Amino acid sequence: MASAIFTTFLCRQQRFLTLTRSPVATQLWTRLASTSVQQQTANKPVNLQQLKNLKVDYQDDIAVVQFNQENSKVNTLSKGMMDEFVPLFEQLQNDDKVKGIVVMSAKPGSFIAGADINMLESAKNRDELFKISRNGQDIMHQIEQSRKPIVAAIAGSCLGGGFEVALACHYRIAMNDKRTGFGVPEIKLGLLPGAGGTQRLVQKLSLPDALDLVLTGKEVKTKKAKSLGLVDAVVEPIGPGLQAAEEKNIDYLRSVAVQKAKELTFKKHVKPQPGLLENIKSKIMSTSYVQNYIFEQAKKKVMSQTQGLYPAPLKILDVIKQTVESGSKVGYNAEAEGFADLGATSESKALISLFHGRTECKKNKYGKPEREVKNIAVIGAGLMGAGVAHVSIDKGFNVILRDQTTKALSRGYSQITKGYQGYVKRKRLTNAEYDRILANLECQTTFDNLEKCDMVIEAVFEDLGLKQKVLAEIEQRIPEHCVFASNTSALPIHKIAANSKRPEKVIGMHYFSPVDKMELLEIVRAKQTSDDTVRSAVSVGLKQGKVVIVVGDGPGFYTTRLLMFAGAEVFRLLQEGASPKDIDKATKKFGFPVGSATLFDEVGIDVAAHIARDMQAVFGDRLADKSMPALFQDLVSNNLHGRKTGQGLYIYQAGVKGGDREVNPKFTELIKNYAAEAKEQITTETIQWRTGLRFLNEAARCLEEKIITSPTDGDIGAVFGLGFPPMKGGPFRFMDTYGVSKIVDLMNSYRSKYGERFAPTQLLVDMAKEDKKFYS
Repeated sequence: MASAIFTTFLCRQQRFLTLTRSPVATQLWTRLASTSVQQQTANKPVNLQQLKNLKVDYQDDIAVVQFNQENSKVNTLSKGMMDEFVPLFEQLQNDDKVKGIVVMSAKPGSFIAGADINMLESAKNRDELFKISRNGQDIMHQIEQSRKPIVAAIAGSCLGGGFEVALACHYRIAMNDKRTGFGVPEIKLGLLPGAGGTQRLVQKLSLPDALDLVLTGKEVKTKKAKSLGLVDAVVEPIGPGLQAAEEKNIDYLRSVAVQKAKELTFKKHVKPQPGLLENIKSKIMSTSYVQNYIFEQAKKKVMSQTQGLYPAPLKILDVIKQTVESGSKVGYNAEAEGFADLGATSESKALISLFHGRTECKKNKYGKPEREVKNIAVIGAGLMGAGVAHVSIDKGFNVILRDQTTKALSRGYSQITKGYQGYVKRKRLTNAEYDRILANLECQTTFDNLEKCDMVIEAVFEDLGLKQKVLAEIEQRIPEHCVFASNTSALPIHKIAANSKRPEKVIGMHYFSPVDKMELLEIVRAKQTSDDTVRSAVSVGLKQGKVVIVVGDGPGFYTTRLLMFAGAEVFRLLQEGASPKDIDKATKKFGFPVGSATLFDEVGIDVAAHIARDMQAVFGDRLADKSMPALFQDLVSNNLHGRKTGQGLYIYQAGVKGGDREVNPKFTELIKNYAAEAKEQITTETIQWRTGLRFLNEAARCLEEKIITSPTDGDIGAVFGLGFPPMKGGPFRFMDTYGVSKIVDLMNSYRSKYGERFAPTQLLVDMAKEDKKFYS
């Protein structure tokens, strides 16, 4: 069921949360070396032969400093890097033979991706966070005030603190390629740019553009950066020759940067004077009335999108407003204060925890399979099957998309091509790349060439008998080594494999819809599934760009199980008299991207009914009493399937959105037949805790039963798969922050009122007694 849930609501949240799929971008930002390093090394000459993170060479009278962090694929502003950079910079400043400096990267695809987040986490208190920001500001100020011209030659990710380094340089030249991008994604960690980034962006950009960059954390590519004025010159790739293309392009970028540094030693760079329209626009933007209007509109948008649950956007607005109103001296101090305030919040700690968890789940913890998966067949060209094909053909897999009819294949193919045409339109792909990617896809109604496949991913309708039938047909045609993966959200894998000739090769791969936007992949391992089959599934998922968790083969697995337990309480509240709008308001206020009542309309009440029946048979009254599946079936019988039929808990009409939708009168009448006594007044807090405690308790029970193997997997699955509020870090991080003993007390309190479905699982009881946490 969870596969059907995740429409644009959760995608919006995930765009806010996701730190981009590039491994480079997963290194974000903290801050720089301590002032003691500067003081200790200020007068000590740097031994260039002992540098571990930097390379220095000279071209005539220009020093070329290359960032080259040891034992890392990317450059970050780590303590080791800054311990070398600060004294080297001072030495070059004092060297009369050096007339100018070029800073660039020795690593392909990474200028500076940010800094080591562990540095930030090592800060013991708010004062240390404030000093980190002030030290960063001081270093950037020294770069900016250098009497020798400093040119940044940028190829690859230039993010966070790395972007702040570039902004402090006197001239920026950037390679126009796919891997080069600029941004300040600190907001995604609940922080703000703390080394002068807010100040320099306000100086270099219009107020709306500066707010857009800092509040979204988005990455802009080279040409956009140039049009904004963040880059002074663009270098186009020149292609291969005697050298490899990448090496040749870096050499070319270097030569252009060195030449510019030489020019700047004689003539200071002067920005082109703005035209008449730009001057008029600047004058208008500088009026207090317009500035206040911009801040008011930005705040409204922030509150609308975040419900005020994220401190960072509001703090950023405050810092930039102080800067605009009182100047940069006040602004720099406000930035450091804001950075310290945010770094100490539980929200930032939760988002940083998610960052670590996501990074962990993007790694292969299971090892390489015995045989690399190269050829994949996807059975079923519906929404999910076409989505799986979509995320496979651009990763080098050869993909067969198979369905019974040409009509179904045509719909699936159109879905895929529409997605990739969108990439071309947005200039993420060239037409040649589009053609090359689509060449990896073969659509067919036959079973031809399945004997060449290394993996088959079945994505047919969620019906056990149908999936067993497909498996039986496919096993006759695939080679011995081929893995059969079922894209199911709740059907037990061991039941799908019950009649399999090779059950060790059967596994679950639960994708979330829309597959090309939702990052999570829940891989489901049955008892008979072999280790090598798991390795194959994980390697494919990671190559597809997914965040992967491996879970056990229990009823509903992990994500659907949590969803149904929380959903059961939603319907119990509705039976007690709460309205769908009450439910939606309370759960969105808690931080979910879509209200829990609306969620069932989005999922499809018919789909929920099917799973509710199966899960109630397994879990009994611990999930819900028998009235819940009966209520679901009654809704289905009356054609209240949700959005897809135009009516469910709400009435769906063209042009009517969100809170303006009318609660369905048919639902209001039907629910009366299942009315239950309310034991207390139903308030926003009551709704939040009753649904939330069911979610938390079942998450802990899944860990206890080894459905999931770690709190990290549980948090990643809940946030990236179910939309659990990211600022709370996931169910396990939330329980740690709130206090496990308090959670247990609340469960027992509700248990005394509502019965055994609120009884805390033994794991939580034991942890409360021993005052333990899920994360040390």
